[in-house]
Amino acid sequence: MATQGTLDFISHSARQTGQFGAQLGSLLAPGDLILLDGSVGAGKTTMAQGIARGLGISEPVISPSFTIVREYAGRLPLYHIDLYRLAPGSALESIGIEDYLYGDGAVVIEWPDRADALLPADHLQVRLHVTGDTQRSIRLMSTGDQSSRLIEEFRRQALGN
Repeated sequence: MATQGTLDFISHSARQTGQFGAQLGSLLAPGDLILLDGSVGAGKTTMAQGIARGLGISEPVISPSFTIVREYAGRLPLYHIDLYRLAPGSALESIGIEDYLYGDGAVVIEWPDRADALLPADHLQVRLHVTGDTQRSIRLMSTGDQSSRLIEEFRRQALGN
């Protein structure tokens, strides 16, 4: 039976959001899927950059808005997907999104609502909400056993509880 969990916390700066991302990235295993949800400017790409650092990726990570997918080599492959420019229900199969979702790396998707029908049931949703000039509320939500494990490990390592 799948477990579900939620963890809420506050980031007080872009640097801290990146640090939280790096901690999360250090925990990722092949097949992990992270969905980054939030308004423009909420910190999705900053979180993705931190996740990349946590995977040992040293090259600059930029939003793949115009290319849709960027691949990075680290401790394990990172597939950074940005669906902002696609209409909901677009033919994502034509770009091979399932090859990434069920591949050997970790996947981070910005604007995941455009791919709802294709996403695996077990994923970690990260919602970022602007609460001040530099402050963000962040909510991690799991939808299965693997994503629940991520939340518990993150809670222990990043937050010390």
